[in-house]
Amino acid sequence: MVEPNRILAEECSNSDIAVSQGATELLPNHIPTYTVEITNVCATGCSISGIHLKCGMFSSSTLIDPKIFKRFAVDDCLVNDGQALAPGQIISFKYANTFSYPLSIRSVVCN
Repeated sequence: MVEPNRILAEECSNSDIAVSQGATELLPNHIPTYTVEITNVCATGCSISGIHLKCGMFSSSTLIDPKIFKRFAVDDCLVNDGQALAPGQIISFKYANTFSYPLSIRSVVCN
C-alpha cells in the first residue's frame, strides 16, 4: 500500500513520532536503568503536540521531571507536558525499574 503524498505541513500521524529505549547503567542498588528517546521524525516539517504514549503501569524508582514524562492513568503517559515537538526534536529521559516498559504511541495532535 502506498501512502498518499502529504500536501500540508500540518498533516501528521502517530508514525511521525519515534519512540526508542535501551538499557543503560545499573544504579548503585543494582536496579537497571533505561534511556527513552522520543523523536519527531515528520518528513514534511510538522510540529506535533499532545503526545500520549501507551505505557502500562509505568513507574520509576528515580524521579522523572513530570514536564518531560508523566503517567496520568493506566496505559496513558503524556510527553513534554503536552507541548509541541518541532521537526527533528528529541526529548529524552531515564527511568529505573527491574524491567523495561513497552512504550508506544497512543495519540498525537498535529499543529
